[in-house]
Amino acid sequence: MESDILHTEKILADRKIFFLDLKQNNRGMVVKITEEVGGNRDTIMVPAEILGDFIAALTDIKATADEQK
Repeated sequence: MESDILHTEKILADRKIFFLDLKQNNRGMVVKITEEVGGNRDTIMVPAEILGDFIAALTDIKATADEQK
């Protein structure tokens, strides 16, 4: 059975495109993050129940990157 997309976002960055899809299947909700570069795609799946931890880690990484500017 195909997963149902509940929400989707698209981010353009130079020659890359990022797709973020909130999906639900019989095992629960996940965020599917896909990077497309020149027709090639790489994907990771992040379980929705750890999104808070994932976002907190990205926020910490962004703060460190901002300090390095």
